[in-house]
Amino acid sequence: MSKGRDRTVYRRSDGNWANKRNDASRPSSVHRTQGEAVGAAHDMLGNQGGGELTTQGRDGRFRSKDTIAPGNDPFPPRDTEH
Repeated sequence: MSKGRDRTVYRRSDGNWANKRNDASRPSSVHRTQGEAVGAAHDMLGNQGGGELTTQGRDGRFRSKDTIAPGNDPFPPRDTEH
C-alpha cells in the first residue's frame, strides 16, 4: 500500500488532535477531540481509495491500527473496532 494514503491521528502539544498524512510535514486537519480527528481521517482515507489509519493515545503509544476500505489487507484483524 502506498505510504501517501496512510494517516496518523496524534495529540499535539497544545492539547488538540491532529490528522496527518504520513508523508506530509503538516497535519491535514486539527480537532478538539480524538474522535473528531479519527472520523475526519476515516472519511479522508475512504475518499482517497482506502489506506491504513494509525491512532496514538494520550500517552503517545500506538492505540490502534485499522485498514480503511477499499484497502487490501490480506490478514484483516478480527476485532469489533471501527
